[in-house]
Amino acid sequence: MYDETEKQEPQEVSEEYTYVYDEGAEKPKTKKWPIFLAAIIGLAVGCAATLGVGLVLVGSRLTFKDQSSEQVLENLQEGDSSGSKLSTIISYIENFYYKDVDADTLVKGVYKGIVESLDDPYSEYYTAEEYKDLMTTLTGNYAGIGALLQKNPQTGEVTITKVYANTPAEKSGLQNGDNIISADGFLATDEELDTFVQHIRGEEGTDVKLVISRDGKEQEVVCTRASISTPTVEYQMLDGNVGYIVVSQFTENTADDFKAAFQDLESQGMTSVVFDMRNNGGGLLDSVVEMLDYILPEGTVVYTMDKQGNREDFTSDDIHKKNIPMVVLVNENTASAAEIFTGAIRDFKYGTIIGTNTFGKGIVQSTIPLTDGSALKLTTQTYYTPSGECIHGTGIKPDIELEYEFQGGEDDAYSVDLDNQIQKALEVLRK
Repeated sequence: MYDETEKQEPQEVSEEYTYVYDEGAEKPKTKKWPIFLAAIIGLAVGCAATLGVGLVLVGSRLTFKDQSSEQVLENLQEGDSSGSKLSTIISYIENFYYKDVDADTLVKGVYKGIVESLDDPYSEYYTAEEYKDLMTTLTGNYAGIGALLQKNPQTGEVTITKVYANTPAEKSGLQNGDNIISADGFLATDEELDTFVQHIRGEEGTDVKLVISRDGKEQEVVCTRASISTPTVEYQMLDGNVGYIVVSQFTENTADDFKAAFQDLESQGMTSVVFDMRNNGGGLLDSVVEMLDYILPEGTVVYTMDKQGNREDFTSDDIHKKNIPMVVLVNENTASAAEIFTGAIRDFKYGTIIGTNTFGKGIVQSTIPLTDGSALKLTTQTYYTPSGECIHGTGIKPDIELEYEFQGGEDDAYSVDLDNQIQKALEVLRK
């Protein structure tokens, strides 16, 4: 999915998923979001090889200014790279590499390589095209197949966590839990989720060929791309006047949709509520804070700290607080902003957490737009629940631990009545 709790910073320097900064005009409002995705891209450069097994040496040993790493960085920041090791390597690539090298590709590789040297799966350089695609994702409108994806940062596997109704994904038979191996020949494990999703999206009416794995067996699925407007909030009234609100991710419109859903359920006589955060990989921090402000009493709902120890609190007030019993459903794919939501409900003692241990993403990324349309996403802060707990790497342990089990038969369609975790929530709320 996309995660990430992201933050927008002012752009002071001359995109599916993150934040923005622009210099020149008015500095935009900061946005934050958590999102979990991982990929390693390397730039490999070699000399010409013989038909046998050997290398052809080009000239004598390469010479360049003998500088410390600190001096190299200082000179690069000052715009002086003449005679440097970097300029020497680039010169030899341009002159001796066995193929012509596109200058844009080479430069983008340098930018991406710098960020990848951080060994942080959440920090990334976006080209202008990638950043534009990211911004499209945050609005929830795009041309694609209508499925929510999540990438495991350890294994690199990309899994479908939600298939939206009446979309190409549903019509082609894709299911929750399917692992996507490739899209049009591009391997999911080779790229960041943001980049990989671009191969799935495309011009409306065109096809994308997916290779998926289901129950250990690979199969090919062809989806015809369509214009997609994905809802991030779905809701219904369950028996006993229990409201049920599913939040799949946190985008720009999620908070407004969440409040509208809550108000509609209240008008129907809702007396308690279940918030389903299962398989929610995160999203915009501003969005989840606005939602928590709508239901919690006055107090800090989450706070962040940077490496200098600067603390920033995000708070709620008493204006809209709700006083009805609540349950939050979570699982191992509940991450980032969804964990912020869960942690605040828990620490305010406002509800019961049911399910399995959450993912454990407790860091914040800031996305800084650059003047040429590209952007830099950088991990800048650690976040803490209201009680001061950092859940990064550990996640949140539910009050009631319960593995998901579908209670129906093989031929039965999914129903809340056959979902053991939802039924447990109803049992808790009846007490």
